[in-house]
Amino acid sequence: MAEPTTRQELIDHCLRRLGKPVVDINLDDDQIEDRVDDALQYFAEYHYDGVERVYLKHEVTQDDIDNSFIDLTSAGGVDTGNLIVSVIRLFRIPGDTINMFDVRYQLALNDLYTFGYLDLIHYDQYMRYMNLVNDMLSPDKRIRYHNVTNRLHIDTDMEEEFSVGDFIVMEAYRVLDPSTHTEIFKQRLLKDYLTAQLKKQWGQNLIKFEGVQLPGGVTLNGRQIYDDAVTELERLEVEGRLEYELPDDLMIG
Repeated sequence: MAEPTTRQELIDHCLRRLGKPVVDINLDDDQIEDRVDDALQYFAEYHYDGVERVYLKHEVTQDDIDNSFIDLTSAGGVDTGNLIVSVIRLFRIPGDTINMFDVRYQLALNDLYTFGYLDLIHYDQYMRYMNLVNDMLSPDKRIRYHNVTNRLHIDTDMEEEFSVGDFIVMEAYRVLDPSTHTEIFKQRLLKDYLTAQLKKQWGQNLIKFEGVQLPGGVTLNGRQIYDDAVTELERLEVEGRLEYELPDDLMIG
């Protein structure tokens, strides 16, 4: 069989791994859909191929200034819903420029005449020095992003720092939409995790019939199916964190 490229093909693939159609898999369609949603959520949260780094442009509005936060539901001109999982940093705002009377401008101007006499070592030291001055006099804005409300809070006086029409560029991580990026359905971790989730739900459904003898002397062992699935899920979650999770960003400030 070909690799799954749609949601339904992924479901069929995982059910076959559990024994269908040779074995009757006692699952309701709604239960299957719920477990698919759980598996896709896990994949987006812990697999580096479940998200992408994006740069979003936002034009500041009067509502942003009045509310003291930015609604990222349609950031970058795209309806993102709750697809943005984190905002890493803001880039320098074009309107936040320095003038000739600014301390940073004067420091740079005073040292500009030495450019012609600098070798690479001194040039590197000079640039580090200017970056330090810039960080001290004009530090990056502190930001807080809430995934549930989809709001970006900038810890500054919005009315003083921003004007209507200014642009903000944000570096963020956004969940990939499986319906667009169908390669997600082929990922081994997703297939293994969904199979284990379906197996766990199947075992949970059968536990209520544990000990009941069917015609022919067959006894359903839902507890064993459930326990095996739980063990498999624990293994996969450890594997996902160790092998597929993005490393934490190191921030110094």
